[in-house]
Amino acid sequence: MRGSDREIDALFRRYRAPLFRYATWFTGDSDLAEDVVQETFLRARERTPRRAEAIRGWLFTVATNLARDMLRVARRRRELLAEQGDMLPAPTAAPDPAARLEREELADRLRAALDGLSERERSVLLLRHEGFRHREIAEAVGTTTKSVGTMIARAADKVALALGPEGDR
Repeated sequence: MRGSDREIDALFRRYRAPLFRYATWFTGDSDLAEDVVQETFLRARERTPRRAEAIRGWLFTVATNLARDMLRVARRRRELLAEQGDMLPAPTAAPDPAARLEREELADRLRAALDGLSERERSVLLLRHEGFRHREIAEAVGTTTKSVGTMIARAADKVALALGPEGDR
């Protein structure tokens, strides 16, 4: 089914922010996340599920698959750049504002903890954080509803362990 402009606009207004938040945490890159969201809505314009209640899950599943693909491409580009690293100038990082330092440190630690998870673990944890029910998460990651709770708990335990006692600040 092809989405009309009005339907796509309504979907965009409703789901853009949660999709962007999810894709940002999933990829660790807000620019890449923006690309994921944009491509997700382009695909929604071409083909959306027939059942209206399946739209949310469909959008997040498409975003997850796109994020995986884009991460693979980005990883391969980094590998190619590393092979040619001597030929490229080193990038310089802009200084961080002092007021954001603590928040950025926590975000970095959380990002590292999420990076330590498998893609599937990251997906279930972030989908749960976005308010998906276990049934919806099971459909999105291709598992049974019974295993979702265990997967979420294990992923959350791994993140808590990676954050350590400093995560309680």
